[in-house]
Amino acid sequence: MRTTVILVATLLFAAAGAGAEGHNRYKWKDAEGNLHFDDVLPPEAMRIGYDIVNSNGIVVKHVDRLKTAAELKADEEAAAKKAEEKRIVDEQTKADQQTLAAYPTENELIDSHKAQLAMLDQNIHATEISLQSQEKSLTEMLSHAADLDRNGQPVPKTLQSQIDTLRRNIEQQKNYITNKTQEKADTAKKNEAELERYRLLRARAQEAQQH
Repeated sequence: MRTTVILVATLLFAAAGAGAEGHNRYKWKDAEGNLHFDDVLPPEAMRIGYDIVNSNGIVVKHVDRLKTAAELKADEEAAAKKAEEKRIVDEQTKADQQTLAAYPTENELIDSHKAQLAMLDQNIHATEISLQSQEKSLTEMLSHAADLDRNGQPVPKTLQSQIDTLRRNIEQQKNYITNKTQEKADTAKKNEAELERYRLLRARAQEAQQH
């Protein structure tokens, strides 16, 4: 009986307002499933979600229920993840285009990779030569300092300073060689992946031309 009364009242309300052309109303269902129309939007409708209807009872806009703080946070995280995924795709697309434009043929890309590795090899080799020279100098200075010490003579501050400087330089050059060796390995791995990607892009381009 209650549902019938509500429905009749709702229909009468909608009919009464039908003559007010262009006048929108709010429509929603409460927790019990009862349909409501009103000129004023109550808090209950905002919590549940509602429709905006015109004077003919046609829905012109649907408004979802208010979301909880946890739901809003989840939406923000999802949007951020989607934006990051799009950024990665866009960057990959840009990189693909640049690679194809820079290297019309596979051999040109391979030559570029070889040049990168050759440059790293040169840097490593030059540092190794310098390291050997400085290690030799350090050995000679340490031997001289040991001779002075055996003869009961003090090691001059200038000699000790040179020894300390050489030790620091040798340590730095060893670290440099280690880092450059790792960089060479990483570059070789990156080049391999880039070449594989290049071949895939070329295959796709050829397939597209055939169709």
